[in-house]
Amino acid sequence: MRKIIVSGFLLAFLILSMFTIRNLFWKVSAAPPENPPPPQASGTTISYGFDSETPGAMPAKFHSARTGQGSEGKWAVMADPTAPSKPNVVAQTSTDKTDYRFPLLICDEGTFRDLELSVKFKALAGEVDRAAGLVFRLQDANNYYIVRANALEDNYRLYHVIKGSRRQFAGANFKVTSGEWHELKVECIGNKIICYYDGQKKIEATDDTFKDTGKIGLWTKADSVTYFDDLVVKAR
Repeated sequence: MRKIIVSGFLLAFLILSMFTIRNLFWKVSAAPPENPPPPQASGTTISYGFDSETPGAMPAKFHSARTGQGSEGKWAVMADPTAPSKPNVVAQTSTDKTDYRFPLLICDEGTFRDLELSVKFKALAGEVDRAAGLVFRLQDANNYYIVRANALEDNYRLYHVIKGSRRQFAGANFKVTSGEWHELKVECIGNKIICYYDGQKKIEATDDTFKDTGKIGLWTKADSVTYFDDLVVKAR
């Protein structure tokens, strides 16, 4: 009986220690606040083809960030002869294999509440993950909505990220091919979110986590090497 009691105390101590370490981690890695521009008026459309940007540089009007652990992402404009709108794309090329690592490319030009948001993507490589995502209603690098496609898992998932913790609340399963261009699109009106893949509706859900305006952006996971082109957002 004494051994059982001691074992119970040790188990409780270990669990408490794990939660304490986790809480300390999130306090240390709290995301810096964003400086959001004013909300965009309904009907405003902003597009980014990256074709006038300098290859090798970060695209103007964007900054990089990261949710989770591991190194920062490596975002840069690159020439790609297969780009939907030639000659340039923006690419995330870091191959850090940290699993809970989500590089972000955040747009600084506007904030949006109700919107239509789309992007073309090509998943090129990744052993841990091979993903591409659209971020919206972003408050900071630890709080936002994300819809993403994964070419290793062949699925499409909708999450809210709350204080750095990613939680799925809707999804669909289908073939997502690597090395080919596809389109992600999301419509978010009030608490209703509809997600499309190559023009076909795949997800429809409601969620009340983020009700205010926020920034938009691009997203990858772990060692995903992903190209993006033709990012378009329209305020509704």
